[in-house]
Amino acid sequence: MSEIIDGNATAKAIHEELKAELAQLKFDRPPCVAFIRVGEDPASVSYVKKKGRVAGEIGIESRLHVLPESTSQDELNALIDTLNADDNVDAVLIQAPLPKQLNERDTFNRVRADKDVDGFSNANLGFLCQEDQRAFVACTPAGIMELLDRAKVETKGKRAVVIGRSLIVGKPMALLLMKKGADATVTVCHSRSENMKEICAQADILIAAVGRPNTVSADMVKDGAVVIDVGINRVPSTETKSGYRLVGDVDFKNVEPKCSKITPVPGGVGPMTVAMLMKNTLKAYKGHMKA
Repeated sequence: MSEIIDGNATAKAIHEELKAELAQLKFDRPPCVAFIRVGEDPASVSYVKKKGRVAGEIGIESRLHVLPESTSQDELNALIDTLNADDNVDAVLIQAPLPKQLNERDTFNRVRADKDVDGFSNANLGFLCQEDQRAFVACTPAGIMELLDRAKVETKGKRAVVIGRSLIVGKPMALLLMKKGADATVTVCHSRSENMKEICAQADILIAAVGRPNTVSADMVKDGAVVIDVGINRVPSTETKSGYRLVGDVDFKNVEPKCSKITPVPGGVGPMTVAMLMKNTLKAYKGHMKA
């Protein structure tokens, strides 16, 4: 029987740690994170609401800016520039996905590096590559590293396989696993990888971030491996009022018996993403107040 890595419990512990740390700081104002949401996508509305609630529980002020679906790039840039220049705002977060007329990469790069708590900008990805302490690390990969650390998963010298090469998860995840101190041997698989099943089956640590339900089957997992499931996919279900249920990228039912440790969906990586956003916001706040 494998150990279930409880992301909800770990995230709550981090919330309490941040709340206690904030209580010890004697600055003139609380930390402040500004959320930008463009349009009324239901998932985006829900995610931003949750982030704001967690911020409030910790003692972080949040400001929500909602723009219409028709917002132009120039209008969005103007708001970002205003928040970049506001000394009372420590963190700026743009909720993705954005409407098709907006360029996500240009938008993320518009956020000042010291306020980019999502860690998506060129500057912060560059800092991460250089193992520079100024880096704000993308929250999902940072949360996974916290889960591995707190679950006492050894990474040094271990073979880690990351499935997915996105800027948000896959690439920063690989960089974090290979950095000094983590010292894993990392392979990144993607849609063009050959012999992916065989590669994954050699992994001591397998991280699935592809966005397709049940991509990782039992025959792709080595006995005793640690499996981290980043996927959050909606699949039809007659057993729920909503008509769907959430599943990950891993075939949990069949993979779980082979693992030493595994994250569930929901309740695994997801809560950690929000926790690390708050941790990054507190880091930005301390940097600004001590500057």
